Amino acid sequence: MQSSKDSGSIVAESAMIIALITLLCGTILQLGVIIHTRNTMIDAASAGARHAALADRALADGKQRATQLLTSSIPNASTAYVTVNRETSGELITVTIDHQIPLLGFITGPIPLSATAHAYDLTP
Repeated sequence: MQSSKDSGSIVAESAMIIALITLLCGTILQLGVIIHTRNTMIDAASAGARHAALADRALADGKQRATQLLTSSIPNASTAYVTVNRETSGELITVTIDHQIPLLGFITGPIPLSATAHAYDLTP
């Protein structure tokens, strides 16, 4: 038998549990968005470096390829900064993408995130 002191306690307990579960699910989803953004940046940097290392391509082509892949894969990627460099030896091409970690959905925050990829240019 339920006493008068316990009436309504299930409503309060349910509200607290539902809020905790919602917060936990939201945190897991946001972690997935952050990992997706990081993996997309790594993939775009790698593809840009490989594209710039082709025999009939220039460094600007690699930058364009990395930017294109990045902006077509994640929202708000237009704020990302893509740099392409050729090492002094002339064989190694480096693509670096600087962006911010998404804090709420894909809205970026002040925490920097960087991805770098390399490719060898073996053309004479």
